[in-house]
Amino acid sequence: MQVWPGEAYPLGATYDGAGTNFAVFSEAADRIELCLLHDDGSETAVELRESDAFVRHAYLPGIMPGQRYGFRVHGPYAPERGQRVNSAKLLLDPYARAISGSITWGEEVYGYPFGSPDKRNDLDSAPHTMTSVVVNPYFDWGDDRRPRTEYHHTVIYEAHVKGLTMQHPALPDELRGTYAALAHPAIIEHLTELGVTALELMPVHQFVNDHRLVEMGLNNYWGYNTIGFFAPHNTYASWGDRGQQVLEFKSAVRALHEAGIEVILDVVYNHTAEGNHLGPTLSFRGLDNASYYRLADDPRYYMDTTGTGNSLLMRSPHVLQLIMDSLRYWVTEMHVDGFRFDLAATLARQFHEVDRLSSFFDLVQQDPVVSQVKLIAEPWDVGEGGYQVGNFPPLWTEWNGKYRDTVRDLWRGEPRTLAEFASRLTGSSDLYQDDGRRPLASINFVTCHDGFTLNDLVSYNNKRNQANGEDNRDGESHNRSWNCGAEGETDDETVLALRARQKRNFIATLMLSQGVPMLSHGDEFARTQGGNNNAYCQDSELAWVPWPEDGDELLDFTRAMVWLRRDHPVFRRRRFFHGRPVQGTHDELSDIAWFTPSGAEMTQQDWGATQTHALSVFLNGNAISEPGPRGEHIADDSFLLMFNASPRTLEFVVPVDHGRQWQVVVDTALPEGPVPGTGAKVQAGDRLTLVDRSVTVLQRPAQDL
Repeated sequence: MQVWPGEAYPLGATYDGAGTNFAVFSEAADRIELCLLHDDGSETAVELRESDAFVRHAYLPGIMPGQRYGFRVHGPYAPERGQRVNSAKLLLDPYARAISGSITWGEEVYGYPFGSPDKRNDLDSAPHTMTSVVVNPYFDWGDDRRPRTEYHHTVIYEAHVKGLTMQHPALPDELRGTYAALAHPAIIEHLTELGVTALELMPVHQFVNDHRLVEMGLNNYWGYNTIGFFAPHNTYASWGDRGQQVLEFKSAVRALHEAGIEVILDVVYNHTAEGNHLGPTLSFRGLDNASYYRLADDPRYYMDTTGTGNSLLMRSPHVLQLIMDSLRYWVTEMHVDGFRFDLAATLARQFHEVDRLSSFFDLVQQDPVVSQVKLIAEPWDVGEGGYQVGNFPPLWTEWNGKYRDTVRDLWRGEPRTLAEFASRLTGSSDLYQDDGRRPLASINFVTCHDGFTLNDLVSYNNKRNQANGEDNRDGESHNRSWNCGAEGETDDETVLALRARQKRNFIATLMLSQGVPMLSHGDEFARTQGGNNNAYCQDSELAWVPWPEDGDELLDFTRAMVWLRRDHPVFRRRRFFHGRPVQGTHDELSDIAWFTPSGAEMTQQDWGATQTHALSVFLNGNAISEPGPRGEHIADDSFLLMFNASPRTLEFVVPVDHGRQWQVVVDTALPEGPVPGTGAKVQAGDRLTLVDRSVTVLQRPAQDL
């Protein structure tokens, strides 16, 4: 076999049409062997003799796409010094573009003998672990163009590749649960009709099914257990796992783009699947433990701000390079449109504390590729000081956990929620305005993959996670949920009617709020998990989306609310409200006004009233301060939003000075969604009766003052 010196960059396995360049970093290694793996179980070892700045490299002519490989690293095994090099362990390439196979759990994949964590284990892991694959980078993208949907036009749909597609009746069995299923016309038609502009996929980086879960007969369904930051997860591919997963993923992105739908990836750069000091040796730990992981004062152990056993070392230049190279790869080579960063506060922990000016954010800000796509933070982790909602840099948007909590509290009847609800409804200026961000920095959501589904939010007071095998100890216990009078499934028609209304209230509130709305997959069908609020290990019908065969009232309502939002810029403003008339708009009315149900403007006393759960808000379509794309004035109809979150029926008075005639376009007391031009007409000063826990929306044409 010919072995040429090759190049130190790019890292990973790079096929050029004639052969493959291999490059891997390790400062801890004395020497590294590249192992080419054959289907008969044998391997050919090639020592990487060339080294530049601790990157070992070689070029092998004739090595083609589909070739499986791994690394064996020789060097010190001294856990007391943070060194865990073990040549008996076949290691994945951190830059592998594809990964084949799965792990057969046993002592072979661990660096130590069970029961003796400080000793070295010399059992060969090769027959029991996953392998890296050389990938053909060439793909016919055709005339693919990123939709580049602006945030004020964005509606995000969070989904799981398998969960979304596994039970769709129109999909062939061989496609269900795969990337190819995302490209199927039935899935794309549903998303486009719903009004979705961005599909946010739960982790598709190659992840590992934990040893503990496999022994329990469960799986890491959610996938927040990454081992390959460049490789699409192989079990979501219907075409094969010797590089075909890359082509299949690209084909799905191309099809979604053709439908005008962006693809956002939920990425987990805060930890890896190798876990704590008792975890397996799969890649990073065996290559250079101290360069990749944040070690404790006693370097046998790991600092853990993620709740998973380890945290990546965010002040290491090699970790930062890995993350930035990965992000650029997914944008430039896989054509994705953005990222949602899991436990993003960990990425800001340059030392111990969360630092919004850490090196990671500097690199993102300056990167000409990554800085131009959607960057969404989950702005918390489990470490000290980890709750950082509102504190990320201006380039970023955030999952607004305070929005979720406040909206839930309002509709379950918590006291003293009106003032904060008003802030959340109008884009959370208290969180984002002081650093130059706008309402669109707030990714608004009521439910997501983590926690109750929308249906379960209104059906359970308490979680039911026994199926997870942890005696119901896992998952959040404070869900801000309310079962509407009966716990779980019920035949009580009164309870069922209230639950249906509450679901419509949540959907309506989400779509009427300033910011960027995010729906969780299946909520439009009232998907249930039977009260399980932590279905991370439930790869079954419990967590998959059940697609209705016929029409669905909640789906129709959700679709109508999404399109009402898309049709009216007053619900998706790019600037915060001023609370006064806007100059140059020829309208003497304020851009926003708040009223009690009696039609009087809200006072400070009204805002602070303990048991007040109702108000109206006027949104002036003639007073939108931001200009259109060519500098033109944006004019829209005006709306009056009436929220009755109280447990009793209330009369609302239409304010007398904000329009003569209105039309009802939304009433969550009814199962139907808004149908333009069909609602009842009301006049200024009229009284409307709102049943308990309901929303009514009135619309006034722009010219009708």
